Amino acid sequence: MTVTAYVGLGANLGQAAAALEAAVDALARLPGTRLAARSPVYRTAPVDATGPDFLNAVVALDTDLPPGELLAALHALEQAHGRERSHRNAPRTLDLDLLLHGLAQIDTPELTVPHPRLHERAFVLVPLADIAPHLEVPGRGAVRTLLAGVAHQRIERFVP
Repeated sequence: MTVTAYVGLGANLGQAAAALEAAVDALARLPGTRLAARSPVYRTAPVDATGPDFLNAVVALDTDLPPGELLAALHALEQAHGRERSHRNAPRTLDLDLLLHGLAQIDTPELTVPHPRLHERAFVLVPLADIAPHLEVPGRGAVRTLLAGVAHQRIERFVP
C-alpha cells in the first residue's frame, strides 16, 4: 500500500548543497517510490551541536516501502555519502531522518515515527510547512500550530 512519507535532509560538511541534491535524486529512484514534493533549502544553526551551519530540506515521498525498509535505504544513502556517526549530533556530510510514514506511530529501538524531536526543530517544521501546511503530526498536532514553538530558532532560505 502506498503511503506518503516525509524525510528530513541535512548536511553541514563538505559540499552540503550538492549532497542534498544528490540525496533527493537518490530518494526519487528508490524502488516503489515517487518524489511527491520537495521544500526549498534552508540554512540553520546547529541544534544541540557545534560546527558549521546546516543546510536542510524536507521531501515527501509516495512509497510502497514499509518504514523499516525505507529507514534502511536512508541509512545506506547516508553511508554512501560518507556519513560517520562518531557521536550524537556530530557534524555530517548527509543526514536523512524518517519524519513520518503515513499515519504510522512506531516506537522501537530501531525506529521512532513520528520523529521524536520533529516538533522541536524549525529546520524540520519550516520546510515541512512549505510542502504540507495542513499536515497533522500524529500525537503532536498541526504543523502550522507547531511552528509557533520554534519561532525563536534561526532559519533562513538558502540562496546558492
